Amino acid sequence: MVLLTTVTLCCAVVAGALAVLEPVLGRAPEKQVADSRPIESASSASIRVVGAPFVPNVNPRQR
Repeated sequence: MVLLTTVTLCCAVVAGALAVLEPVLGRAPEKQVADSRPIESASSASIRVVGAPFVPNVNPRQR
């Protein structure tokens, strides 16, 4: 319980400090990682499955 309380208080202090300093520092610009448009070649390419298809075991007694 002491560890949980300590971690909670430390996280609250860090979050509070960042909330107080946000107007001074300003927000960080968001970085765009990838384009928002889909890749054309991936949607038209056929997919090859290697191995047996997955069949879920609905009977737990049977292996």
